[in-house]
Amino acid sequence: MNSRQRRGVILLVVSALCAIGAFAGVLAVIRDVDSKVAPETDAYQLKQDVSPYKQLTADQFEKIRIPERWLSDTAVTDLRDIRGKIAVTQLKKGSLLQSDMIVDRPRLEPGQQEIAIMIDAETGVAGKINPGAQVNIYATFKAENDKERDQSKVIVENAEVMDVGKLTPIDQQGAADNDPAARRQGEAVPITFALSAEDAQRVAYAESFATHVRLALVAPHSDASLAPDDRSYTLEGDK
Repeated sequence: MNSRQRRGVILLVVSALCAIGAFAGVLAVIRDVDSKVAPETDAYQLKQDVSPYKQLTADQFEKIRIPERWLSDTAVTDLRDIRGKIAVTQLKKGSLLQSDMIVDRPRLEPGQQEIAIMIDAETGVAGKINPGAQVNIYATFKAENDKERDQSKVIVENAEVMDVGKLTPIDQQGAADNDPAARRQGEAVPITFALSAEDAQRVAYAESFATHVRLALVAPHSDASLAPDDRSYTLEGDK
């Protein structure tokens, strides 16, 4: 073998070694990329905005594939987890669904029943009452004769709100008693409460016969029990 042939063999060996090194480098890069993105799992992304305290449904989400290592521990990977849940905050379109974005919908306790009444948007706590909130329910009654006095009464304490509906146009009675010409347009919100049978009767009576029914939002985790003397009010009795 002459010198030229030896140089050719050496170049071939060097080229083969470089090719092997390059191939090994490519494999290393592929393994590194694969280790960063695989394996993948299901996640769910919002297709639309969802308002706070609204019931969640499967059609509000779309399934996407995402690397497991990119998911937080609170990511929801199974849509069965949203059954009976409501949004706890405003959920934005395109957001990845997390378990800390949702809470259980309020449920009835043994002995309770649901009752829904229309609350005037002007006299309710507009925009501040949501499912899970607790409220005191006030009703004002007109005196039936000259010997009695108009009064305001707390008919239910610490009523739990189960659901809040949408603003609905209604006819409201004007100042003149039973005068159709005195009716005016307004808006009311259907609000559903979880109440005992006795409290449900009180609320039904007030909705039918009270001049107004109002809600007072109770601070969370507070003792809002009222003394017996504070449950009724007349202007004449105010000192």
